[in-house]
Order: sequence, then C-alpha cells, then structure tokens
Amino acid sequence: MKNICISKNDMESTLFKIFIKYNFTKEKAKLLSEVFTENSLSGVTSHGINRVPLFIDYIKKNLVNKNAEAKKAEALGSIERWDGNNGPGILNAITCTNRAVELSKTHGIGLVALRNTNHWMRGGYYGWQAAAQDCISILFTNTKPNMPAWGGQDLKLGNNPFIISIPRKEGHIVLDMAISQFSFGKINDYKLKGENLPFDGGWDNNGNLTNNPEQILESEKSLPIGYWKGSALAMVLDMLATILSAGNSTYKIGLDEYESGVSQIFICINQTAFRDSNLQEKLLKEIIDFTHQTTHTKPGEKTYYPGERSLKTRTENLKNGICVNQSIWQKVLEL
Repeated sequence: MKNICISKNDMESTLFKIFIKYNFTKEKAKLLSEVFTENSLSGVTSHGINRVPLFIDYIKKNLVNKNAEAKKAEALGSIERWDGNNGPGILNAITCTNRAVELSKTHGIGLVALRNTNHWMRGGYYGWQAAAQDCISILFTNTKPNMPAWGGQDLKLGNNPFIISIPRKEGHIVLDMAISQFSFGKINDYKLKGENLPFDGGWDNNGNLTNNPEQILESEKSLPIGYWKGSALAMVLDMLATILSAGNSTYKIGLDEYESGVSQIFICINQTAFRDSNLQEKLLKEIIDFTHQTTHTKPGEKTYYPGERSLKTRTENLKNGICVNQSIWQKVLEL
C-alpha cells in the first residue's frame, strides 16, 4: 500500500474532530491531536497516526476512561505516587511529567510514580517536554508480556520503553528506546511497507530468530536488546515501575486480554540548579563532536546523537508533509 503526504495542520484538525466526536473536551481533544501529530511529524508514525484507530477502539471498549484524570495518591517530599484512574495514557503522562518538573524546581530532583494508566504512545514526547523546561529526564513504563526471558520460550517480560533526555541549546538530546530490538509499532511499520526488518527482531512460532515482521507479530515474541542483558534490564525496569508506583507488574497486566493499567516512572532533574550551563553545553558538544568525527561504514552516512534524526525528520516533514500509509489514513478518516 502506498504512502500519502499529510500536512501538520490537516492531520491535527482531522484528529481534533475525531476526539471531539468521541466526547473529549476541547482542551483534551486539542492536546491529544497535538501529541499524535507531533509524534508523526517526528517520524514515529508507529506511535502517532498509526495508533489512533487502536486508541479509539480502546475508548469504545471502555478500556480507557476518557473522563478520568491522574490524581496524587501519596507525597513524600520530592517523591510522589499518582493514580491514573485508567485515564488516557497521553494526558496522564503529560500531567506527571509536568509534576516531576515542578518537584525538581523545588528539590533539584523530582520523581512521580504513576499507576493504573494506559499506553503513553511515544515515550520520547515526554522527554522533549521535560527538556523544553530545562530538565534532564529519566522515564520508563512497563507493558504487557511481549518478550521471553533469556533462555525461555514463554512471554514473561515487557519491552518496557526507556527514555533519557538532556536539554541542549543546539538541539535537545533524547534517547527513546524499547528494550526490544524493535518496538511492535516499528515492526508493524515494516509489515505495512511489505519489508523485512534490517536485523533479526524476534522469534517465529518455531522458535527461530527472524527478521520477518509478520512472523514476529504472529508469535508476539520480540528479541531483547543485548540478548540476556536486555532481558535483565527489562525485568529490573518492571520491578522499579511496580514497587515505586505500587501498581501493576507485567505479570498482572498480562492477566487481562488487553494491555491497560500499566505503571510508569517520571524522574526529572533541574539542570539549571548546577549554575554552570556554559560548561554543560561545552561538555555535551565535546562528546557529540567526538562521535561525529568518525570513519563511516558506508559513503554518505553519518553518526547521530539521540534525537538528532528526529529533529531532521521533523524539519523535513514540516516542509513536505507527513508520510502516512494510505490504508491507515483511510481508517482514520472513517472514524
């Protein structure tokens, strides 16, 4: 199926109409349409426009309470626990990121642990959100079981997306990665394009590693980054998200047919508290320049710092329009 190009304004206005139709307030509809569009604009359609039909399906099935909002449950100085009340994951994550930023401005560091929330779509969005407010951030979420623990065959771990952001005048640094080699959204992107993954991304139903996206989506067995190391990291992130929020673990989330009620962590550090911003900028530039100055594996290629490609893609998409799979856009229009 071929792609079509949609302008930022057209995508945002279309999504706004959809969310209004499904009885979101104007304020929430505007925020949701902005986030889904921004994710797509940055080249992450897998967690942007492609997810809109699924998000609406969850609303229809009452798996997401569109009227619920995250509320503070416990306060321990710079650490707080919040309950998402099964509300929209995007809105809950924005609220908790902003709260972690506020805590960091008072205490130097702030941690908000959120339970009973839903898929936050592109975790990197909240890294950019924190960086825009001069905060370093460390964010992560657990998920339903979608990876085997290393050495096993059954689904026991989540691919638990992990984000680190660092503010920088010349372009924020934002690492946004699942603990699987490819997120399931990205695997589905390759399926829609009719292409194989560039590297093995999971197992087929016969227990063989494969780069065939359809086989991985069928088995639901993704490959952890770094093999056994990624397996251990996924487990520890789940443990931290669960105990800090007093919420659901990957095990508990997996007891239901659909993924909901996940646990998330939002840690922000007030970068300006150190009062040496010029030194920080110098040190970051030193690291980036050192990495850029390398012999490339192929002619015309270059190395990137985390977030650099997103900035480049965003600029290109603002000029040329957002590339969207035609069948996905048709599903969105039908909503």
